[in-house]
Amino acid sequence: MSVRFIGNQARWVFSRESNGKRRTEKGRILIFHTIRNPYAVGKKMGASSSTQQAGSSEQREAESLAASVGALPMLQNSFAKLADPQTSAIPLESLQKCFGVSYETPDFESTEAPDPSSFLGVLNHLGKSLVDEFFLAEKEGISWIEFVKGYVKCCGRMTASMSLNVLMRLFATTLARSGSPSKLEFESMDDGGYKMSGYLLPADVLVLLWMSWAMLWDSKTSNGKERTLFLPDVSHLALSAVVSCCDGLDGVDFWDCDLAGLEVQLPAGKFLAWALATAPSLTDCLTQFINSRLQNSGSSRDESAPGTSIPGGSVSSSARRSYLLTCGRAWAISLSLRSAISVEILKPYFPSDGDQSDEHVLYRSSVHGKGLNRFWSNVEGYHGPLLILVSATSGDTHGDNSTAKKWTIGALTQQGLENKESFYGTSATLYAICPVFHVFPPSGKEKNFVYSHLHHARGYDPHPKPAGIGFGGSMGNERLYIDEDFARVTIRHHAVDKTYQNGPLFPNQGFLPVEALISEVEVWGLGGEAARSVQTSYKKREELFTEQRRKVDLKTFSNWEDSPEKMMMDMMGDPNRVRREDR
Repeated sequence: MSVRFIGNQARWVFSRESNGKRRTEKGRILIFHTIRNPYAVGKKMGASSSTQQAGSSEQREAESLAASVGALPMLQNSFAKLADPQTSAIPLESLQKCFGVSYETPDFESTEAPDPSSFLGVLNHLGKSLVDEFFLAEKEGISWIEFVKGYVKCCGRMTASMSLNVLMRLFATTLARSGSPSKLEFESMDDGGYKMSGYLLPADVLVLLWMSWAMLWDSKTSNGKERTLFLPDVSHLALSAVVSCCDGLDGVDFWDCDLAGLEVQLPAGKFLAWALATAPSLTDCLTQFINSRLQNSGSSRDESAPGTSIPGGSVSSSARRSYLLTCGRAWAISLSLRSAISVEILKPYFPSDGDQSDEHVLYRSSVHGKGLNRFWSNVEGYHGPLLILVSATSGDTHGDNSTAKKWTIGALTQQGLENKESFYGTSATLYAICPVFHVFPPSGKEKNFVYSHLHHARGYDPHPKPAGIGFGGSMGNERLYIDEDFARVTIRHHAVDKTYQNGPLFPNQGFLPVEALISEVEVWGLGGEAARSVQTSYKKREELFTEQRRKVDLKTFSNWEDSPEKMMMDMMGDPNRVRREDR
């Protein structure tokens, strides 16, 4: 069979043997498989014109929606690789295998890892659930039109709430297939969407987050070499959903909380609102998973091959746990963003050919030393987004006291730090990270985003500005303030701050200012290789200037009487000698 293209028309020539003679038939092709456009089986002329127009219109609409997200060429290539040449349709089993996920015992980031068997059982049904939920199979398989329409249902242009609804439908279907039906219900709407009702349990939220992470992990390790699933600790993110959706949690100890043991229900509507506000990029995990699997549909993927790279990325998971920015915390922050920073912050946590363990870390107080001077010497000259993390302990820290609580907060700036005596910045975000994750983006009322001031040796200043780092609030009344010695951090109630949105930076914060002891400070540069290169050039230039200042050129002095050596010898010889003017 061959295909000829004449203008926008496609015609085919089919030759066959019949009674010892060769006959040639010509006709218009609507859907074809072999040469350039892998749509479906060709049809001869003579079919109903109304049926052809209806099918052609439906196909053009589906292809237009797929082309709007730039996925049409990928879908054409995938269909050509997956479709059966005899039926010009994708066998149901082939597409289920394409999206199938199978991992061995996962590597947990948390030291208190749960039993992975139940979660892996859910993950094993992901591929079949995805195909059954969104792709309509006909007798011979999934046709080109249904293949494109199914993709558009999952990854087409839609509102954030509709995209989240798609993910929740897949989650509910996967749970039901694994024998653990959820309490979610979906009602079909007139506009083609679905209305979700019911509720989730805290354990369901944990499985949903892990399933989303597994899809993202799969898309980043699509070369098939990494067969060990690394599961981050997402308890702080699950607790965020519980706190935002449930009431009556006054007696819950968030520092020692068993999510599976919490007997609370998260209403579907409140959970959707929480996800849209706190983790708007959660649905991108499904989109990246589908695109990655379709792009690699023609390559052989050995599900049973042992992994060759180190679980957890370029460095071991045990080494990564020593950082304040663990994989789970980095993923939680990335889910709150819709920018390139969300990709950059996760780079150290995926397998790579190079060692990226220290590439993004600009400063660690436990390594570089505490204090604003040491901090500044490591971050100065970095003109890119910065993530500042602070781990502190509040309460009675003397002796073995149960009232002492350790928590972690963070601030993400969109530009580098400057040594100023006033607030500055165009945008920034505050984070409550551990034990409960919350996001506090700008409120739009004020612009006191960042304050960073370092004292320099200069003349007398009767009213010096405080040396330290602050976020929000006003001068001397910051919402978050780190002192000059990096010994204490002060947290104030959100009532003093109009720059960032309201909310506590750690559980049970209260209305009074809280002064906590700092145990660790970290700064991560998220500006990529370009920002790092600019900082390296800046440091080299500063080192050159410093070296030049240390050298004294004796040629600049005309004679011995004007030289610094003569002045020093005179002072050492008789510093109290009265000097008379030469007359």
